[in-house]
Amino acid sequence: MTTMAVGRSGIAAARTRTRAGVETGGKLVVLAIESVTSAASDIVHRRFSWTEFTLQAWFMTRVSLLPTILVAIPFGVIISVQIGAVASQVGATSFMGAVNGIGILRQAAPLVTSLMIAGAVGSAICSDLGARAVREEIDALEVMGISPVQRLVAPRVLASLVVALLLTVVVAMTAMVTAYVLNVGGGKVSSGAYLDSFVAFSQPTDLALAELKALVFGFIATIVAAHKGLNASGGPKGVADAVNQSVVLSVILLALVNVAITQAYVMLVPQGVA
Repeated sequence: MTTMAVGRSGIAAARTRTRAGVETGGKLVVLAIESVTSAASDIVHRRFSWTEFTLQAWFMTRVSLLPTILVAIPFGVIISVQIGAVASQVGATSFMGAVNGIGILRQAAPLVTSLMIAGAVGSAICSDLGARAVREEIDALEVMGISPVQRLVAPRVLASLVVALLLTVVVAMTAMVTAYVLNVGGGKVSSGAYLDSFVAFSQPTDLALAELKALVFGFIATIVAAHKGLNASGGPKGVADAVNQSVVLSVILLALVNVAITQAYVMLVPQGVA
């Protein structure tokens, strides 16, 4: 009887978690659609809060730019060292530029950007909206007939998209310059061979892929952070729990979406050859 009771309780807990996950997914989709619709409508009718957008964009840039650069440099070092070791073993040092550059553009740049958006920017958004929710400011806006999504979420979503695009370029340039300095400066390959291999194998669609990933990652992380923040309750502890849940859920979703986008890109876009 005890084993059966434990089994039943486990099944009940699994059903509860599954139901909660489905409900959360539905709420995220609804919030995403509402925020995009509100932003587009406000921009068309010239009532979009550009002041809030500018303040949020500057805040996101300020809290994420330096950490992004500091994280991009080790990524460039790791990719350069690992790929350089394998290339030296198989006698393919002339292709190091192509592998380094393409790996950074397709994976490292959007990945670092997503981590910074989910960690630094997302946690800041969630804590800000969570504090407003705990202080009942969100309820006050609704009582006055003001949509919190239109007033607070939409400007943050648009700002995060712009910042994510710019951060991806910063990460790509920082990591690629780091890899170039390590390989060419270390005498592993000549500057001409390194650049020639990168130009021969890379494509403009690689940069487009990185920017597309940045847009999708930034959008998902902001929506998750806004959802958790708007639904925070229970005082400071509730806000802290919401921030923790926001970061964890964002990282999981970003990893899954990254795999899907990369697989679709490899299947649909012809790969360059020397």
